[in-house]
Amino acid sequence: MAIHPDLLALRSDPAPQQLAHDALGGAIAQWRESALVRQIESDFEAFSQGAKLAAQNGLAALFDPADPMAGALIARLIDPLVAALGQHPLGAVPLRHYADDQSATLVLCTGGGAALSVQVLDPVGLSRQRPASSVTFAPGQLHERILAGSGAAKLVSLRAMRPGGADLDSEELRLEPGQCLHRNSGEQCRMITALDAPLVLLRLQRREAGGALTREYGLADGRFIAQAAASPRETRLELAAALLGRMGRSDAAPLLAAMAEEEAGQSLRWQSLKECLGLDTATGFASLCRIAGRAEDPLAAPAGALRAQLIEAYPQLEGIA
Repeated sequence: MAIHPDLLALRSDPAPQQLAHDALGGAIAQWRESALVRQIESDFEAFSQGAKLAAQNGLAALFDPADPMAGALIARLIDPLVAALGQHPLGAVPLRHYADDQSATLVLCTGGGAALSVQVLDPVGLSRQRPASSVTFAPGQLHERILAGSGAAKLVSLRAMRPGGADLDSEELRLEPGQCLHRNSGEQCRMITALDAPLVLLRLQRREAGGALTREYGLADGRFIAQAAASPRETRLELAAALLGRMGRSDAAPLLAAMAEEEAGQSLRWQSLKECLGLDTATGFASLCRIAGRAEDPLAAPAGALRAQLIEAYPQLEGIA
């Protein structure tokens, strides 16, 4: 089997791999040690914990069209990394990154449901994608600054929700270098339709914490398609609750009842309650009655309706109620 000499060198002697790691890691460490980056990271930590962007002067300046700081911040990182990769082409950049046929993303800071990243969108990859037939709204904040490239986009807004769907509005946008876009991603979604050249974006996003739902609607008619917990943690817990139900773990019923009654997303609580009812009817129905009796609970009304339906179908449950 033929093996490239560079790969043979890495396998036979770990020194080249260690040199690449040191060179790329050193470039990032030097970047983080600068006063500018330390200020940005301090502001980002506050933003990730819920502070307003406008109150974080350094971070906010990155998304001010009149301030050139964003270009300087990225150049100070990318130039040394490219130089290091030129000397060590098999090195790996020690920052979270991912790519597909359409885009590549490098994450600069992350934590607390927030992320600051650089994204490059490829016009060739975009042209190969089928036109979008749906739009997704994920609750949170999203701030973008165009560092390079240009193109066209559509801004889709969620005007109002209705049974089985939503009323949507859309407007055409022209994307130009230096432009900054700020939006509530739970109500607005930006969809790129064409690119004249690779589009380089600096992105700052923060997910809404606790109980928010990501919803998907059809672009043509606004019909409801699907929804999911916007929090990865709650999504994992929903899957765990469903798995316990499929496994028939009746011993988990008290835990599921507690999850249904605690302060969390409605989707997670309702999933936990349904699984609890299936595993242990008495425990689940008692939890359902307690939830129905809390006037301030957003699940009180649907819980009360389900309780009435169950008692009508199974009168013996009235004793538990």
